[in-house]
Amino acid sequence: MCPPASPGDMLRSCGPWQLAFPSEEALERGRVVGVKVKIPFGDKYLDAIFSVPEKKPTYGVVLTHGAGGDMNFPHLVSLAAYLASRGVLCLRFTCKGLNVVYRTKAFKAVVEYLKLSDDYKLSGVFLAGRSMGSRAAASVIRQLSQDEDDDGFIQGLVCLSYPLHRPKLQSKLRDEDLLLISCPVLFVSGSADEMCDKQLLEGVVSKMKAPKKIHWIDKANHGMAVKGRTTDDVMEEINAQVFSWLRENVQLQHN
Repeated sequence: MCPPASPGDMLRSCGPWQLAFPSEEALERGRVVGVKVKIPFGDKYLDAIFSVPEKKPTYGVVLTHGAGGDMNFPHLVSLAAYLASRGVLCLRFTCKGLNVVYRTKAFKAVVEYLKLSDDYKLSGVFLAGRSMGSRAAASVIRQLSQDEDDDGFIQGLVCLSYPLHRPKLQSKLRDEDLLLISCPVLFVSGSADEMCDKQLLEGVVSKMKAPKKIHWIDKANHGMAVKGRTTDDVMEEINAQVFSWLRENVQLQHN
Protein backbone atom coordinates (compact mmCIF):
# COMPACT_ATOMS: atom_id res chain seq x y z
CA MET A 1 0.00 0.00 0.00
CA CYS A 2 1.00 3.62 -0.37
CA PRO A 3 2.36 5.47 2.65
CA PRO A 4 0.00 8.01 4.21
CA ALA A 5 0.40 11.65 3.29
CA SER A 6 2.17 14.01 5.61
CA PRO A 7 -0.05 16.66 7.22
CA GLY A 8 0.93 19.32 4.71
CA ASP A 9 0.86 17.07 1.68
CA MET A 10 -2.35 16.35 -0.20
CA LEU A 11 -0.73 13.95 -2.66
CA ARG A 12 0.17 10.32 -2.29
CA SER A 13 2.05 8.45 -4.98
CA CYS A 14 1.12 4.88 -5.72
CA GLY A 15 3.01 2.29 -7.67
CA PRO A 16 1.68 0.61 -10.81
CA TRP A 17 -1.71 -1.09 -10.52
CA GLN A 18 -2.53 0.57 -7.21
CA LEU A 19 -5.44 2.83 -6.41
CA ALA A 20 -5.47 4.31 -2.94
CA PHE A 21 -8.63 5.68 -1.37
CA PRO A 22 -7.91 8.51 1.08
CA SER A 23 -7.89 7.77 4.78
CA GLU A 24 -10.93 8.32 6.96
CA GLU A 25 -9.00 11.08 8.71
CA ALA A 26 -8.53 12.90 5.41
CA LEU A 27 -12.19 12.53 4.54
CA GLU A 28 -13.26 13.87 7.90
CA ARG A 29 -11.22 17.02 7.31
CA GLY A 30 -13.54 17.73 4.41
CA ARG A 31 -10.98 18.34 1.71
CA VAL A 32 -10.32 17.07 -1.77
CA VAL A 33 -7.42 14.62 -1.74
CA GLY A 34 -5.06 14.05 -4.64
CA VAL A 35 -3.83 10.53 -5.35
CA LYS A 36 -1.09 10.02 -7.93
CA VAL A 37 -1.14 6.79 -9.91
CA LYS A 38 0.64 5.20 -12.86
CA ILE A 39 -1.73 3.49 -15.27
CA PRO A 40 -0.51 0.51 -17.34
CA PHE A 41 -0.58 1.20 -21.09
CA GLY A 42 1.17 -1.33 -23.29
CA ASP A 43 4.79 -1.55 -22.17
CA LYS A 44 4.70 1.80 -20.37
CA TYR A 45 2.70 3.71 -17.77
CA LEU A 46 0.62 6.86 -17.98
CA ASP A 47 0.99 9.44 -15.24
CA ALA A 48 -2.37 10.29 -13.70
CA ILE A 49 -3.90 11.81 -10.62
CA PHE A 50 -7.23 11.33 -8.88
CA SER A 51 -9.05 14.24 -7.26
CA VAL A 52 -11.07 12.45 -4.59
CA PRO A 53 -14.17 14.04 -3.03
CA GLU A 54 -14.94 14.21 0.66
CA LYS A 55 -17.65 11.55 0.40
CA LYS A 56 -17.41 8.34 -1.56
CA PRO A 57 -18.39 9.28 -5.12
CA THR A 58 -21.00 7.65 -7.32
CA TYR A 59 -19.87 9.13 -10.62
CA GLY A 60 -16.57 10.21 -12.07
CA VAL A 61 -15.01 12.25 -14.85
CA VAL A 62 -11.92 11.20 -16.80
CA LEU A 63 -10.22 14.13 -18.47
CA THR A 64 -7.12 14.85 -20.46
CA HIS A 65 -5.23 17.67 -22.16
CA GLY A 66 -4.86 18.85 -25.73
CA ALA A 67 -1.99 18.41 -28.18
CA GLY A 68 0.33 20.28 -25.85
CA GLY A 69 0.64 20.37 -22.10
CA ASP A 70 -0.13 17.58 -19.69
CA MET A 71 -2.51 16.65 -16.86
CA ASN A 72 -1.37 19.74 -14.95
CA PHE A 73 -2.72 22.10 -17.59
CA PRO A 74 -4.40 24.83 -15.50
CA HIS A 75 -7.86 24.40 -17.02
CA LEU A 76 -7.89 20.69 -16.14
CA VAL A 77 -6.62 21.29 -12.63
CA SER A 78 -9.30 23.93 -12.07
CA LEU A 79 -12.13 21.76 -13.40
CA ALA A 80 -11.02 18.68 -11.44
CA ALA A 81 -10.83 20.63 -8.19
CA TYR A 82 -14.23 22.22 -8.78
CA LEU A 83 -15.98 18.94 -9.56
CA ALA A 84 -14.29 16.95 -6.79
CA SER A 85 -15.28 19.57 -4.22
CA ARG A 86 -18.85 18.91 -5.32
CA GLY A 87 -18.77 15.13 -5.05
CA VAL A 88 -17.49 14.01 -8.45
CA LEU A 89 -14.38 11.81 -8.64
CA CYS A 90 -11.96 13.16 -11.25
CA LEU A 91 -9.12 11.32 -12.93
CA ARG A 92 -6.90 13.35 -15.20
CA PHE A 93 -3.95 11.87 -17.07
CA THR A 94 -1.04 12.74 -19.32
CA CYS A 95 -0.57 11.23 -22.76
CA LYS A 96 2.00 12.93 -24.96
CA GLY A 97 1.70 12.63 -28.72
CA LEU A 98 -0.05 14.21 -31.69
CA ASN A 99 -1.53 10.99 -33.07
CA VAL A 100 -5.23 10.89 -32.20
CA VAL A 101 -5.36 7.10 -32.67
CA TYR A 102 -2.61 6.67 -30.07
CA ARG A 103 -4.33 9.14 -27.76
CA THR A 104 -7.59 7.22 -28.13
CA LYS A 105 -5.94 3.92 -27.18
CA ALA A 106 -4.44 5.55 -24.10
CA PHE A 107 -7.81 7.02 -23.10
CA LYS A 108 -9.43 3.58 -23.41
CA ALA A 109 -6.76 2.10 -21.15
CA VAL A 110 -7.50 4.74 -18.51
CA VAL A 111 -11.25 4.11 -18.69
CA GLU A 112 -10.73 0.37 -18.30
CA TYR A 113 -8.38 0.96 -15.37
CA LEU A 114 -10.97 3.01 -13.53
CA LYS A 115 -13.78 0.62 -14.40
CA LEU A 116 -11.88 -2.30 -12.84
CA SER A 117 -10.92 -0.36 -9.72
CA ASP A 118 -11.69 -2.02 -6.40
CA ASP A 119 -11.34 1.28 -4.56
CA TYR A 120 -13.75 3.42 -6.55
CA LYS A 121 -16.98 1.58 -7.29
CA LEU A 122 -18.64 4.00 -9.67
CA SER A 123 -22.04 3.79 -11.32
CA GLY A 124 -20.65 5.51 -14.39
CA VAL A 125 -18.19 8.02 -15.79
CA PHE A 126 -18.13 10.96 -18.15
CA LEU A 127 -15.24 11.34 -20.56
CA ALA A 128 -13.85 14.83 -21.00
CA GLY A 129 -11.01 16.46 -22.82
CA ARG A 130 -9.65 19.76 -23.95
CA SER A 131 -9.05 20.29 -27.67
CA MET A 132 -7.36 17.13 -29.04
CA GLY A 133 -8.21 15.38 -25.79
CA SER A 134 -11.90 15.83 -26.55
CA ARG A 135 -11.41 14.27 -29.98
CA ALA A 136 -9.85 11.23 -28.30
CA ALA A 137 -12.71 11.08 -25.79
CA ALA A 138 -15.30 11.18 -28.57
CA SER A 139 -13.46 8.42 -30.44
CA VAL A 140 -13.38 6.22 -27.33
CA ILE A 141 -17.12 6.60 -26.83
CA ARG A 142 -17.87 5.85 -30.46
CA GLN A 143 -15.73 2.70 -30.39
CA LEU A 144 -17.03 1.38 -27.08
CA SER A 145 -20.66 2.07 -27.99
CA GLN A 146 -20.26 -0.27 -30.95
CA ASP A 147 -19.15 -3.15 -28.73
CA GLU A 148 -21.80 -5.80 -28.22
CA ASP A 149 -21.01 -5.95 -24.51
CA ASP A 150 -21.34 -2.19 -23.93
CA ASP A 151 -22.65 -1.90 -20.37
CA GLY A 152 -23.43 1.80 -20.29
CA PHE A 153 -20.58 2.64 -17.93
CA ILE A 154 -19.87 5.78 -19.94
CA GLN A 155 -22.58 8.33 -19.23
CA GLY A 156 -21.60 11.19 -21.50
CA LEU A 157 -18.98 13.38 -23.17
CA VAL A 158 -17.64 16.83 -22.28
CA CYS A 159 -15.77 18.65 -25.06
CA LEU A 160 -13.77 21.70 -24.03
CA SER A 161 -12.63 23.71 -27.07
CA TYR A 162 -13.42 20.87 -29.48
CA PRO A 163 -11.10 21.31 -32.52
CA LEU A 164 -13.69 20.94 -35.26
CA HIS A 165 -11.24 22.00 -37.96
CA ARG A 166 -7.73 23.31 -38.46
CA PRO A 167 -7.27 27.08 -38.31
CA LYS A 168 -8.37 28.63 -41.63
CA LEU A 169 -9.22 25.18 -43.02
CA GLN A 170 -12.94 24.86 -42.49
CA SER A 171 -13.63 22.59 -45.43
CA LYS A 172 -12.56 19.45 -43.58
CA LEU A 173 -14.49 18.87 -40.37
CA ARG A 174 -13.57 16.45 -37.60
CA ASP A 175 -17.14 15.37 -37.00
CA GLU A 176 -17.19 11.65 -37.80
CA ASP A 177 -17.23 10.39 -34.22
CA LEU A 178 -19.64 13.09 -33.05
CA LEU A 179 -22.26 12.00 -35.57
CA LEU A 180 -22.10 8.35 -34.49
CA ILE A 181 -22.31 8.55 -30.70
CA SER A 182 -25.60 8.52 -28.81
CA CYS A 183 -24.74 9.48 -25.22
CA PRO A 184 -25.28 13.06 -23.97
CA VAL A 185 -22.66 15.57 -25.13
CA LEU A 186 -21.71 18.99 -23.76
CA PHE A 187 -19.63 21.39 -25.83
CA VAL A 188 -17.97 24.35 -24.13
CA SER A 189 -16.35 26.49 -26.79
CA GLY A 190 -15.29 30.06 -27.36
CA SER A 191 -17.38 32.07 -29.79
CA ALA A 192 -14.11 33.29 -31.36
CA ASP A 193 -12.38 29.89 -31.43
CA GLU A 194 -10.15 29.77 -34.50
CA MET A 195 -10.46 25.96 -34.58
CA CYS A 196 -14.23 25.76 -34.10
CA ASP A 197 -16.32 28.14 -36.15
CA LYS A 198 -19.56 28.88 -34.33
CA GLN A 199 -21.90 28.27 -37.26
CA LEU A 200 -20.07 25.13 -38.32
CA LEU A 201 -20.30 23.56 -34.85
CA GLU A 202 -23.97 24.45 -34.60
CA GLY A 203 -24.48 22.79 -37.97
CA VAL A 204 -22.75 19.60 -36.85
CA VAL A 205 -24.66 19.55 -33.58
CA SER A 206 -27.97 19.86 -35.44
CA LYS A 207 -27.16 16.58 -37.21
CA MET A 208 -26.09 14.67 -34.10
CA LYS A 209 -28.43 11.97 -32.82
CA ALA A 210 -27.16 12.32 -29.25
CA PRO A 211 -28.69 14.67 -26.66
CA LYS A 212 -26.46 17.71 -26.91
CA LYS A 213 -25.83 21.17 -25.55
CA ILE A 214 -23.44 23.97 -26.49
CA HIS A 215 -22.29 26.62 -24.05
CA TRP A 216 -20.50 29.47 -25.77
CA ILE A 217 -17.90 31.49 -23.90
CA ASP A 218 -18.41 34.93 -25.38
CA LYS A 219 -15.41 36.23 -27.34
CA ALA A 220 -13.12 33.41 -26.12
CA ASN A 221 -10.48 31.98 -28.45
CA HIS A 222 -9.34 28.36 -28.64
CA GLY A 223 -7.34 28.78 -25.43
CA MET A 224 -10.42 30.23 -23.68
CA ALA A 225 -8.74 33.62 -23.33
CA VAL A 226 -11.14 36.56 -23.28
CA LYS A 227 -9.95 40.15 -23.43
CA GLY A 228 -10.97 41.96 -20.27
CA ARG A 229 -11.63 38.80 -18.23
CA THR A 230 -9.28 36.92 -15.92
CA THR A 231 -8.53 33.24 -16.43
CA ASP A 232 -10.12 32.45 -13.07
CA ASP A 233 -13.31 34.25 -14.06
CA VAL A 234 -13.57 32.34 -17.34
CA MET A 235 -12.85 29.03 -15.63
CA GLU A 236 -15.52 29.69 -13.01
CA GLU A 237 -18.04 29.99 -15.84
CA ILE A 238 -16.77 26.83 -17.54
CA ASN A 239 -16.64 24.79 -14.35
CA ALA A 240 -20.13 25.82 -13.28
CA GLN A 241 -21.54 24.91 -16.70
CA VAL A 242 -19.92 21.48 -16.67
CA PHE A 243 -21.14 20.68 -13.17
CA SER A 244 -24.66 21.91 -13.93
CA TRP A 245 -24.78 19.73 -17.04
CA LEU A 246 -23.55 16.69 -15.11
CA ARG A 247 -26.36 17.19 -12.60
CA GLU A 248 -28.86 17.35 -15.43
CA ASN A 249 -27.79 13.90 -16.60
CA VAL A 250 -27.17 11.95 -13.38
CA GLN A 251 -28.18 12.18 -9.75
CA LEU A 252 -25.21 13.66 -7.92
CA GLN A 253 -25.00 13.64 -4.15
CA HIS A 254 -24.20 17.27 -3.45
CA ASN A 255 -25.82 19.74 -1.11
